[in-house]
Amino acid sequence: MSPLPGLADHLVASGHTAAALARRQVTRDDVAHALTPTDEQRTILIVIGVYALGILVLWNIPYINMILLPFKLVTVALHEFSHAAAGLCTGARIKSITIDPDEGGLTRMNGGKWCCVMPAGYLGSALLGALMVFAGFDVLASKIVSVIIGVCLLATLFWAKSWFTRLITILFIGLIVGLWFTPHGAGLRYVVLFMGVMSSLYSLWDIVDDTLKRKVNESDATKFAQKTHCSSRCCGFLWLLVSLIFLVGAILLGLAFLKDD
Repeated sequence: MSPLPGLADHLVASGHTAAALARRQVTRDDVAHALTPTDEQRTILIVIGVYALGILVLWNIPYINMILLPFKLVTVALHEFSHAAAGLCTGARIKSITIDPDEGGLTRMNGGKWCCVMPAGYLGSALLGALMVFAGFDVLASKIVSVIIGVCLLATLFWAKSWFTRLITILFIGLIVGLWFTPHGAGLRYVVLFMGVMSSLYSLWDIVDDTLKRKVNESDATKFAQKTHCSSRCCGFLWLLVSLIFLVGAILLGLAFLKDD
């Protein structure tokens, strides 16, 4: 029997292997290129780092940490909005949203699926924070996401039953509207980015503080644990992991899809 057919099959197989390796190499090169920051993206990464460091420093300085209070309260508003949104999507009737000056919040509703509503506060505010961080890589994306955040705050205002809640939401809706008229939207972009970093860090800290660091009897994680007969620290760890994935994913997606070149 002639050896040529076997040799031909071997060459074909080798060709397929080489092609597969080439495709794999192209894919790796594409990923490496997509995640390589441009000059503008490097600036945004530095700004994110400066924001995060500044927030962590100010957070622990008495009296000066009051600078962060308005942004903390907006994060609380997004937390409570996320509860309300999850409730609304699962058939609940929202009665009220309340934000307290001491950074507490409460959403009252009738009905809804507890398995969706309880985790929605932490994870929803973390997701919205990550969305703002993602948008911070591009001016147009920041404008689009600012509209989304504005709608969330308008819904919070609609359900608000206290003057303080109404005041906070109106102030930040006004801030968003005013920043739309800054030159080239630069002011809006960096404020949206700051709100995103703030919301992401606050959500992460809230999860750690309420579940992993100390057990808060009235926290969402504790109530969820009671319903599922699971440890509140286990719930907190899982929510923390998901929130970290949101934040890291937002940065990677921003690098990959919001390039200025």
